Amino acid sequence: MANTARPDVRPADPRFSSGPCAKRPGWTLDALSDAPLGRSHRAKLGKNKLAQAIEETREILQVPADYRIGIVPASDTGAVEMAMWSLLGARPVDMVAWESFGSGWVTDAVKQLKLENARVLEAGYGEIVDFADVNFDHDVVFTWNGTTSGVRVPNGDKIPADRQGLTICDATSAAFAQDLPYDKLDVVTFSWQKVMGGEAAHGMLILSPRAVERLLSYKPAWPLPKIFRLTSGGKLIEGIFKGETINTPSMLCVEDYLDALAWGKRIGGLEALKARANANLSVIERFVAGNSWIGFLAKDPATRSNTSVCLQFTDPALANLPREAQDAFAKGVATMLEKEGVALDIGSYRDAPPGLRIWCGATVETAAVEALMPWIAYAYEAQKAALAQAA
Repeated sequence: MANTARPDVRPADPRFSSGPCAKRPGWTLDALSDAPLGRSHRAKLGKNKLAQAIEETREILQVPADYRIGIVPASDTGAVEMAMWSLLGARPVDMVAWESFGSGWVTDAVKQLKLENARVLEAGYGEIVDFADVNFDHDVVFTWNGTTSGVRVPNGDKIPADRQGLTICDATSAAFAQDLPYDKLDVVTFSWQKVMGGEAAHGMLILSPRAVERLLSYKPAWPLPKIFRLTSGGKLIEGIFKGETINTPSMLCVEDYLDALAWGKRIGGLEALKARANANLSVIERFVAGNSWIGFLAKDPATRSNTSVCLQFTDPALANLPREAQDAFAKGVATMLEKEGVALDIGSYRDAPPGLRIWCGATVETAAVEALMPWIAYAYEAQKAALAQAA
């Protein structure tokens, strides 16, 4: 083993998973003590809790008053699928992808919905599609922040205000950590288990007035299962946007989301949440700048995520290895960090290039990220030594 000494300090919390993500600082099970367990979500108490979750989401995310917010089944995936199945087909559609989940939406549009007028624009991992190439007179489906690639849309400047199509944006790793220009977005989706560290299986669906108008004026050619239906008898099902969920939610998860929202408000709302994520990214930027053997998957700082931070080993000696050996090296680093109890679940996503993926959302303490960096260097040196011995 080489030059890097074994660090003395461990992160106080080793949870750097990209979902479900770390709970807010100071969280305990006592935070859920007010959950209305054993009560119907349709009772007044349950409906009030769900409505509170919607309104506090609106407040912290600064969602315009004329946009509707609903709690829907099946996490962010359910929210995106609901939007695609309900809204697409009225116009040609541009499917824009630069990572695994965006590619999944492409598959749904082309192979499941079988949209004949779908145009696919894709970029490789670490890159982003140039929005100047997107036709916004078409409907457009894209991911704001690529959870598996660490690449995000820098802003909404290239989305025209006078667009004819709808913009459907999967923002699950961006909401609560990045600015979302709602005037440029007609559908925004996310899940509780990302930046706010909530629990899984519940999605959020935000609709602009333009999206609602499409729902009321267009009927898809395919049948819609009950779980996707947002209209009935030609009218919007308004209850969905008041806490009357399509199916039974977990009131324990609702309570946990309310606790996370309350914490977000206490620390200063959206600006404070963004600042925490930015501070975490800054720690890793300084580390990368000081070590030539590691780099960001996202080469352009303007498109670099401040939540799902993806790294790759840039040591030329590793770059010349077969892909299987590169995978094994990166996995070895992640496994060592997990065994040491300093970082859990930070291996790169299975479809992404070999490397590390460190969640830096608002619930992660900057001190934990700072403590992790020397351990990454230590694990890297250990794997390099093992590689040399095996040669």
